[in-house]
Amino acid sequence: MSGTDDLGAPISYLALAEGTAVRSADGEEVGEVAHVLADDDTDIFDGIVISHGPGRHTFADAEQVAEIHERAVVLTLTAAEAEALPEPSENPAVMEDDPSEQGSRLGHKLRRAWDLLSGNY
Repeated sequence: MSGTDDLGAPISYLALAEGTAVRSADGEEVGEVAHVLADDDTDIFDGIVISHGPGRHTFADAEQVAEIHERAVVLTLTAAEAEALPEPSENPAVMEDDPSEQGSRLGHKLRRAWDLLSGNY
């Protein structure tokens, strides 16, 4: 599949199916949607967990998702940047240390993604 193929109509994250292709901004397929991370109580899209094959998952924050379509999600990142996305983990490293925040937002999202993958939700 090349970057010029039809991605389908734009859709909401609510309709995004697991297994949907994930593409980089430069048109390369970098994986597929494993999970959609959202806060159901506030109806806020937090990002997606990307499967890169058996046993390898990474997390793309909502700000790194450019477009959501029926047949593909397009990231704001290049393929090389997408490969460097963080893996969901039970105890993620602090990505930013801002004393005004109670814990890292990204750290919280990575923990929630880990809980989804490990079945602890």
